[in-house]
Amino acid sequence: MNSIQPQTHFLHNLYATPADWQRDLFYSVVRAGHLRAGKEHRIQRETYPGHELILCLAGHGWVQVAGKRHEVGPDELVWVNCHHPHTYGAQSQRPWELYWIRVEGRPLDRVSGLLEVNSQPVIRNFNTRAAVMEYERIFHHMTGTRPSHAALVNAAVTAIIALAFEARLADADEIRPELPLPVQKSLEKMRLYFHTPIRVAELASLSGMSESHFSRMFKSCIGTSPIDWLRRERINQAKHRLIESDDPIKEIARQVGYSDQFFFSKDFKKMVRLTPTQFRNQERLG
Repeated sequence: MNSIQPQTHFLHNLYATPADWQRDLFYSVVRAGHLRAGKEHRIQRETYPGHELILCLAGHGWVQVAGKRHEVGPDELVWVNCHHPHTYGAQSQRPWELYWIRVEGRPLDRVSGLLEVNSQPVIRNFNTRAAVMEYERIFHHMTGTRPSHAALVNAAVTAIIALAFEARLADADEIRPELPLPVQKSLEKMRLYFHTPIRVAELASLSGMSESHFSRMFKSCIGTSPIDWLRRERINQAKHRLIESDDPIKEIARQVGYSDQFFFSKDFKKMVRLTPTQFRNQERLG
């Protein structure tokens, strides 16, 4: 953080430089801290690496992104995608006290997109008690050098992200289609009719979009192609049938949308690391 005035008091002010293997495997926290802000506390940047997750413990602050200012109060999380212009600071009358971390990791842009933080950076009704435990776990382990330290930090960041989703989904006042309507429609169709032949062109037509445009939107939101998502849904359905029925493998392949048992078994082993028969035997023994 920068532009800190003398009135701001750091209770913790931590730095870390993760190794390449940590960045490849985990969410990495490169800066973190606990501060009681002075009334002049203000941060302004055009762009900066990573994402900042700021937990307001007491007092009040504000954040401005995409030209709009948002007020922040206790038990609220501010998620700032630092790659975009942003400004935030304390209210002069009741300056905030906060925990904060700066996190790096390639999936964070996708995660922040699902949470719609570029338009709604303040996540309200946040579970502060649970989050405080995770922030303090990060403070304790982020400067450690063992793989276990990196894994514990990653787990804590993941838990904070889960709390963010939980809070946002519970907020009925937020206007936030989690996924664009064309993607929602295609997922609904594939969930209902996974056992039938489905083509990308059909899903695109359902959404009134070109095939290429639809495919780009789907992958941007879900992280995979529509056909790959459908294959995984079919394999998930097959798992249930393998465990809950005595139907032959060929019949289960047909039930979940595969006309060829060979391709079903090939996909199953690729995704599950076991053949259908091995999976059935292992699960039943378990």
